[in-house]
Amino acid sequence: MKKQALKMTVERSSDAFWAYAEVKGGVISTNGDTLEELKQHVVEAVNLFFEDKGMSYTLNEIQFVFDIESFFEYYGIINAKALAARIGMSQSLLAQYAKGIKKPSEKQVERIMTGVRSLGKELASMELA
Repeated sequence: MKKQALKMTVERSSDAFWAYAEVKGGVISTNGDTLEELKQHVVEAVNLFFEDKGMSYTLNEIQFVFDIESFFEYYGIINAKALAARIGMSQSLLAQYAKGIKKPSEKQVERIMTGVRSLGKELASMELA
């Protein structure tokens, strides 16, 4: 049997991080106090789910999709104020998205991700002297 592509959605609750995915045959769900712990639990849960099929997954074979709040917490190095200025968004609005106070529309999520990807490409092509 061919391995299914796995895309785990990560969300932040008041006391933990949760990840879940709908897969053929059911739902895989787990949690962790930190994102690093969550990733370990995801690998364990996925491998337990597919154990009877003789399949195992590594962390690199699992795609994680973050909600905005979890993204900014995990990638704390990304300065929301600077990113807001870069993409032409109100700093207070982006901060509200990052803290989970407001939920961004799909259009706003795409706008944020376009800015993040642009920054990533710029950093990847940079060299230091």
